Amino acid sequence: MWNLLRTYLWMLALVPAAGGAAAQDTGKPLTIMVGLAPGGITDLTARIYAEVVARNTGQRITIENRPAAAGALAAAAVQNAPPDGSTLLVFSGSQHATVAAMGNAPYDPVKGFSFITVLFNSVAAIVVPVDSPARSLEQLLDLSRNTPGGLSMGSPGLGSPSHLLGARVALAAKAPLQSIHYRGGAPMLADVITGRVEFAVTTLSTGRAFLADGKLRALAIEGDERWPALPDVPTLTELGYGKETVARWFGVAGPAAMPAAIVEKRREEFVKASQDPELIRRLTENGTQIATTTPEEMHALMVEEVATMEVLAKDLNLRQQ
Repeated sequence: MWNLLRTYLWMLALVPAAGGAAAQDTGKPLTIMVGLAPGGITDLTARIYAEVVARNTGQRITIENRPAAAGALAAAAVQNAPPDGSTLLVFSGSQHATVAAMGNAPYDPVKGFSFITVLFNSVAAIVVPVDSPARSLEQLLDLSRNTPGGLSMGSPGLGSPSHLLGARVALAAKAPLQSIHYRGGAPMLADVITGRVEFAVTTLSTGRAFLADGKLRALAIEGDERWPALPDVPTLTELGYGKETVARWFGVAGPAAMPAAIVEKRREEFVKASQDPELIRRLTENGTQIATTTPEEMHALMVEEVATMEVLAKDLNLRQQ
């Protein structure tokens, strides 16, 4: 926990300093909204990108966390902001779509935004406390089948990729579960470590330090290949759950009706940041896969995700939660 906290506090202090230390500001200060709590993958990665963009451009950049309503409040704030490129949203594509698919979201997941670029893809692990009796994913699912109401599963937010992945695996295995939603990955893992929650799906970026310290045990990794830092942990594909994965892309967008020139300017800033060697090192070692797209490609991904999540929300009865 202290390793992750120190990392977060260091980045919290560093982002504003990066803007001040660089050349004089070239425009209006930039605010990046994050709809989840500090310390999770969305927040940490947004801060890493902000640090590099600030250094490259001389802009002052502020990260503003609004960890409520599964990211809906942050999304609504950006949708309603002036379309001048000074307020952006870093978000999970699947969560952005799922919250809307559940109904009554205060934003339109497609029409409300100008899409800029995908930033990265996350990799996830199913984890348990170190004293859990489950030594494999199948043992965990068996325990859930034999527990009235199912085991408790921590989620970093309703509709988040981690929530949907865990729910889909449990559904495929016919194992009931009780989803417990948090306002981000860091508070979720704190409860898993202490045993208040029996398992969780976490991004490797958020859970890496706890796995390395022996405070959590990974039972499975999402993906087709094992993660080099956890060579003994099988993939979901190996275990027969390769079809249960969900889209794990995260991107950056601004309000609808941003002029094309501003969208392209912002895209160039984030794409340039994605090529920074130190950013690449920090994201890659955390199990995060850097990715970039054109605005048109990201828009198409979002449209596809909305259609997929509308079906999945019905399959998982998410409208009832």
